[in-house]
Amino acid sequence: MSAIGDCCHALAVIRSIQSAWPHTKITWVIGRVEYELMKGAGGVEFIIFDKTAGWRGYLDVRRKLAGRHFPVLLHMHASMRANLLSRFIRADRVIGYDRARARDFQWLFTNEKIAPTPRQHVLDAMFSFAEALGLRDRTLSWDIPIAPEDRQFAHDICVGPGPTCIISPCSSQRFRNFRNWSTDRYIALGNHLIATYNAQIILTGGPSALESDYGRRIAAGIGKPVTNLIGTTSLKQLLALIDCAAVVVCPDSGPAHIAMTVGTPVVGLYATSNPHRTGPYFSEHLVVDRYRDAVGKEFGKPVEDLRWGQRVRDPDAMNLILVDDVIEKIAIVLHPERHERRPVPAPE
Repeated sequence: MSAIGDCCHALAVIRSIQSAWPHTKITWVIGRVEYELMKGAGGVEFIIFDKTAGWRGYLDVRRKLAGRHFPVLLHMHASMRANLLSRFIRADRVIGYDRARARDFQWLFTNEKIAPTPRQHVLDAMFSFAEALGLRDRTLSWDIPIAPEDRQFAHDICVGPGPTCIISPCSSQRFRNFRNWSTDRYIALGNHLIATYNAQIILTGGPSALESDYGRRIAAGIGKPVTNLIGTTSLKQLLALIDCAAVVVCPDSGPAHIAMTVGTPVVGLYATSNPHRTGPYFSEHLVVDRYRDAVGKEFGKPVEDLRWGQRVRDPDAMNLILVDDVIEKIAIVLHPERHERRPVPAPE
């Protein structure tokens, strides 16, 4: 219901359920912003929840679901907001997280729990909900639709002679002091990408003041022109751009998981969150992982002694990631001796 990454993971679970039970009807209560990415996904009825509308958002969902009854509710988002919404959904089985992972008293709002499995990636944890239904086979398929005009938008931009490299420099605004790498290091990385690979650099991100400032500073600092699209693209356009790109560089944020859905490699920058829990699922070998170092510096303990998913709040933690660390990972994807330019998907 919340967060782009979580919704990308949830869609894979939905596709697995549909693969096993093709006649099952699925209704998805989804956030308004997240729906803009998932819009048009086949075989799903969407009920949109607007969290910015306050109580009107809850009442709107209750109105849309009035008089309906479901055999199963997969309560896959452990938050008080989701707990309150679940009270408007009549279901025989209400399956939630095990007690250790059921944040915000979720266990009070469910009558079944998934199996307690420690130290899982978020996607694996979500697949536990399908396993609770007796389904073991996974369908790692996303097929999020992209309109021809969005394909054309990306096609027109990704036209440079070298590989297209997307840098999405910021995580969500509430984590701005903890997950974001410095603009100086992004500038150094951008200059390296251009000098070494003749890369076309595209900056992406949301419309916040912080992200806009990041974009201006990075674009101004890189020696050659870059395409700064921060604050200007829809989520569907972002998906189309990522589908065109050779690689995405970003911290723990939505684009890392959007890239997963289209098979684009991700060089993830992780120091304040655990990549084994929230990292890009298919690009773990490309993650620059300084989480263990950051945990030791802040807590004086090894990762194994902390709660799974414990976040580091030190504003300097991301400085543990060096430019050379990222260059080394980039070379795995774009090594000039064996790099083949990722074909740009043509508009339909």
